[in-house]
Amino acid sequence: MSNQQRFRIGVDLGGTKIEAAVLDPDGAIVVRQRMASPRDDYHATVDAVSGLIRAVEDKVGGTGSVGVAIPGMVSPATGLVKHANSTWLMGHPLEQDLARALDRPVKLANDANCFALSEAVDGAAKDTKVVFGGILGTGCGAGIVIDRKVIEGANAIAGEWGHIPVPWPDDSETPPVSCYCGRDNCLELYLSGTGLARDHALITGHKIKAEEIAALDEAGDAEANATLERFERRLAKSLSMIVTIIDPDVIVLGGGLSNIDRIYRTVPDLMGDLVFGEELSTRLARHVHGDSSGVRGAAWLWDDEETAG
Repeated sequence: MSNQQRFRIGVDLGGTKIEAAVLDPDGAIVVRQRMASPRDDYHATVDAVSGLIRAVEDKVGGTGSVGVAIPGMVSPATGLVKHANSTWLMGHPLEQDLARALDRPVKLANDANCFALSEAVDGAAKDTKVVFGGILGTGCGAGIVIDRKVIEGANAIAGEWGHIPVPWPDDSETPPVSCYCGRDNCLELYLSGTGLARDHALITGHKIKAEEIAALDEAGDAEANATLERFERRLAKSLSMIVTIIDPDVIVLGGGLSNIDRIYRTVPDLMGDLVFGEELSTRLARHVHGDSSGVRGAAWLWDDEETAG
């Protein structure tokens, strides 16, 4: 790749690994490289990220715009990282420190926001206007993208649906379950992989992982089917509220639970009975880019005009 061409660099800064990728102007990944995260060491993390970026730039023979997906968010009030699963990032000016190390501006965004942006630009929600990207993994998070721009909000918490309560609770959601955030019945307690396993164990007494529940359901197990029916009802209730509030063109799902095929058949019908007006045009879609969404979405934080040159 000529150093006269425009390209973007995306970094996915996770708790166990850091991955960097270079995207060409068409969005294709031309170089990618990863390394283990230096856990519990903020300054070593800054050095690792900046070093990895220089390494991929050496491979393409030039510099590019840099976006970084982080497992947390940057406070609009202080510029410091907050609510990060990688706790050693908390309270530090990561964006400024990376910009200083690289001698250029850097953009940071929550990893769920990067997932939503990746799918909005050239993934499952390509060529649509309003996108909600929900991640159903170890936890439960989401991002909102409008016109290919991430919506972060005044408090940088737009899309944090994992910590709102399950709407219209029924008998299976009482008595309430306490969340680590200090509130009860947060969606993350029900729509995450750990939440699905907890619910199955509560009802059946069988402590197995989410992927085992899905496999048992495919084999015709009645208890697993009942667990997934509860999950689908909760997911439909939760997404119907999202539709009523932001009315997205597409809802894209990512994370391990998004690979359960049946939810794309059952949940839209359930949502149609719950949304205001009982009319549903919003499409529910599985992710296209999967594990690459972090680096891809981070790279797309810069638009074409910003990367020109």
